[in-house]
Amino acid sequence: MSQQDPTAVQTAVPEVDGAPSAPQGDGPVTSVAANDTNAAEAEAPGTAESLDTGEIDQDAPVVLDDLGGQSLSDAIDATIVDFDEGGLVSGTVVKIDSDEVLLDIGYKSEGVIPSKELSIRNDVNPADVVDLGEQVEALVLQKEDKDGRLILSKKRAQYERAWGKIEELKAAEGVVEGPVIEVVKGGLILDIGLRGFLPASLVDLRRVRDLHPFVGRTLQAKIIELDKNRNNVVLSRRAYLEETQREQRDEFLANLKPGEVRKGVVSSVVNFGAFVDLGGMDGLVHVSELSWKHVDHPSSVVQVGDEVTVQVLDVDLSRERISLSLKATQQDPWQEFATGHQVGELVYGRVTKLVPFGAFVQVGDGIEGLVHISEMAVHHVEAPEQVVTPGEELWVKIIDIDLDRRRISLSIKQAAEGGVVAAEYQDLYGEHAYDEQGNYIGPDYTTDEHAEAPEAGAGSPAAEASVPAEAAETGETAETGETADTGETGEAPETPAS
Repeated sequence: MSQQDPTAVQTAVPEVDGAPSAPQGDGPVTSVAANDTNAAEAEAPGTAESLDTGEIDQDAPVVLDDLGGQSLSDAIDATIVDFDEGGLVSGTVVKIDSDEVLLDIGYKSEGVIPSKELSIRNDVNPADVVDLGEQVEALVLQKEDKDGRLILSKKRAQYERAWGKIEELKAAEGVVEGPVIEVVKGGLILDIGLRGFLPASLVDLRRVRDLHPFVGRTLQAKIIELDKNRNNVVLSRRAYLEETQREQRDEFLANLKPGEVRKGVVSSVVNFGAFVDLGGMDGLVHVSELSWKHVDHPSSVVQVGDEVTVQVLDVDLSRERISLSLKATQQDPWQEFATGHQVGELVYGRVTKLVPFGAFVQVGDGIEGLVHISEMAVHHVEAPEQVVTPGEELWVKIIDIDLDRRRISLSIKQAAEGGVVAAEYQDLYGEHAYDEQGNYIGPDYTTDEHAEAPEAGAGSPAAEASVPAEAAETGETAETGETADTGETGEAPETPAS
């Protein structure tokens, strides 16, 4: 073969789609192609090829070895983070499922955060807690579970971070703040970075019966108990309120004087009384100060929300306690009875209780008097039940009133001897209600021969009961209650007329 110009040989090589095509025949052309291939291989490590054009960046630096003598496996291991169980790691949320979240922390595989480990709140939707791409801190629970997965916990990392802050606040007697996330037995749960328990009795200055309206509200509270081993944090909002309102409370107590009459609202009812909000502080109305009557339970007198007028009995500045009275603002029934009645008057009553020495008879609203056994009948009485029974209604005469001791002495046998009825009975049983023979004819009796006298005492309690067993004036016998002279029964209550 004759000598040829190498340049001419290269020019003679046709191109197909920008690459040299296979040469025809043999000779220097084959040698030139081989040299071009070797040159391309030599330049490959340091070139940057465009995917769009296929062109080679001639200015890119050529790097033959950037590991610095380190093996490829060592270089890969160096990119993986190192951690231990119980340690804190940080990563990026790469996937959110209904029951778990995947977190890329730079480990050989993504870490898994189960939904129950996402938040201190119960039954949360993972999508409501984290977002894709969000940076999250988590605590390593297991480097490898039975399925070979890395198990993480976001809420425990949050707990570890929060606990240090909580301890600092407790030492400094500071205040924590967080939303109410749950109502549990006995109180509320606050999210303060961990689950803080707020007992129902410490939610407010006075006890709150319904805690559900507090859910979602952000509350401030003092830390009163801390136990990391038991994961126990007890809070008190009442302590916070008392501290912030102490100046107002001190001023309120200083201006409150015994004997004052104040308006308030019943804030709570308990077995021993009722608490009344006076507008800044609560005072206690003891059960004995609720009513002049006997009170079985405070709820029979007042209910939560009732507006009441009370009198201040005592103010204890050292204990910050206020004693109140509801009955002191009401008419004393004993005083009222003593003012409206005199010894010797006849009153109508109901037997409430029998005792060995006599019987108690209710003669007014909340007023009971004693009929001593010696005043039950003209004859000797061995036991009260021989004459009266509980619930029986009858006339009695007032023989003594002791207002200071709140005692009234009554007599059944003297009522049978006659007397003047008390003022409240005059319309029905005054002298005008009896004929000349002493027979009861009623308050509306008329002499018109065509008119009929109405039933005596219709509509009154007396109209339902018989006269006293020993009503001597009407001739009734002690045992049958029948009228000896006329044979009439004691259906209409007759009382001795003066």
